[in-house]
Amino acid sequence: MPSITGKYQHYKNENIDEYFLAVGVPYIGRKMMSFSSPLMEITLDGDKMTIKNVSLFRTIEHSFKLNEEYEEHMPNTKIKSKTVIVNDNEMMTESVIPETGAKCGRHYTFSDEGCVITLTHEKAATPGKRYFKRVN
Repeated sequence: MPSITGKYQHYKNENIDEYFLAVGVPYIGRKMMSFSSPLMEITLDGDKMTIKNVSLFRTIEHSFKLNEEYEEHMPNTKIKSKTVIVNDNEMMTESVIPETGAKCGRHYTFSDEGCVITLTHEKAATPGKRYFKRVN
């Protein structure tokens, strides 16, 4: 049974540029996110989770309580999110963009080898996927 906590190195994307284009991310931002290869670290202390992404461009860290609404700061806006652990190898973050009411989400699927994050948004016909390998 895989553990959700750990360190993961990004190694590939699927439909990520198309996804970010559909949700309105400007060209430069799309390219920066498409080419970034962050190291993601997930820690859990009781019901408090921290997800930290470190790349050449920036470091982003979100700490929150599972099953409770929290605010995430994005480059152009703040979104309201809630993260739940679905089962031993799945986690979901559901979000709403307050200005537009648009719904988006991240579905994390974990294995002993790594993690796949599927990005969804109601404006995107096809989800984007980011693939990570587990590192020690």
